[in-house]
Parts: sequence; C-alpha cells; structure tokens
Amino acid sequence: MAKAPRPGLAKTRLIPALGAEGAAALAGRLLDHALGQALAAGLGPVDLCCAPDAADPTFQRQAGRAGLVLSLQGEGDLGERMQRAFARWLTAEAGVLMMGTDIPGLLAPVLQQAAAALQSTDAVFVPATDGGYALIGLRRPAPTLFADMPWSTAAVMALTRQRLAAAGLRHIELTPLPDIDEPADLACLPPGWLQGCLTGCLTGSAPGGPA
Repeated sequence: MAKAPRPGLAKTRLIPALGAEGAAALAGRLLDHALGQALAAGLGPVDLCCAPDAADPTFQRQAGRAGLVLSLQGEGDLGERMQRAFARWLTAEAGVLMMGTDIPGLLAPVLQQAAAALQSTDAVFVPATDGGYALIGLRRPAPTLFADMPWSTAAVMALTRQRLAAAGLRHIELTPLPDIDEPADLACLPPGWLQGCLTGCLTGSAPGGPA
C-alpha cells in the first residue's frame, strides 16, 4: 500500500523536519526499499497498491520490476482499501501478506518468517512500535478487522487484538518494528538514508529511484 511520493502528498507529517521535497524523497526511498525486500522474499507476486492512481512516474518506473504488478487502492478510508486489496488476492489455497512502505525494518527474512507463521494460524502481524501494525497477513477474509478503525492512532493494534478474539481468529505477532511517520522516527532510519534523501532533493534527483 503506497501513496505516490509527491511533495505535499506523501509523508506530510515529516514536512516540518524535511520540507515537502525532502519528505517526498524519503517516501520514494522507502517505497523502493520495501518493494525490493518484498520481491527478494520470493513469496509470490507482489502487488503495489497505488494511491491516488498508478500514473505517477515513480510507480511507472517500478512497474518494470519482474514479479511486480500495479493496482489501484480505490476510494474509501484505509480499512476499505485494505479490505479491497485482500479480497482481490485471498484464495482458499493461499494466504496474503500486506505491508506498508514506511517500515525499513521489514526485510525479506521478516516477510518469510511472517509467511511461515501464517501457515499455522489465521492471521499474522508485525506490530508497529507506535501502536499500529506494520504488516498483516490473513488466510481468509476478516472484514471486521478493517471497518471503523481509528487508523493512524496508537489504538489500532490493541483494537485489532480485541476484534480478532471476538471473531474467534487465532493470530501470531512477530517482533514489533518502528515505522517512519513523525520527525522523531527519523532516528530509526538506516545509516546514511536521511542524508542521501536530502542530498538527492537538493540536487534534483527524482524520488523513488534505486536505493
């Protein structure tokens, strides 16, 4: 799930620290990294769910990567868009992992661990350290996990646990990871990332280029 890394659209909560161009450059770097890890995990097709559309040049550059397909998130709140993406891919034979693109710690081995865990349970999560979650995996539809959720708040994972229990769904949680939403989160970036994004912004490099 990704927004186009455009100034003023992507990572807006980072604008006070990085400026609109710097925040967009970092969003592009995070997107490229996330897709690289998803493809490297070798778990099957990787669907880049785009917002607001797939016409952004960054998305079109990514479209050439082997094993990657583009789709549209469509209308509605985040929960509606997530539910729509799951419905597109869930089958009786295979589960689906869904991740954001702003969690640099979601490396290929973590994705493989999540896929393995999902084989023995109904759902798997990588909680985010801010109270949300960085990854969700499902083996069957679970629409109650997405409806009327206060997204982007510290209550998301706790409410999700309650809804899982109410629905009788078993789940596994892996080690929590930080996502990059607020200026304080920039300390969780890999070494050199922030400087590289700001340098690229100053020299006019397009966001979303190779990591």
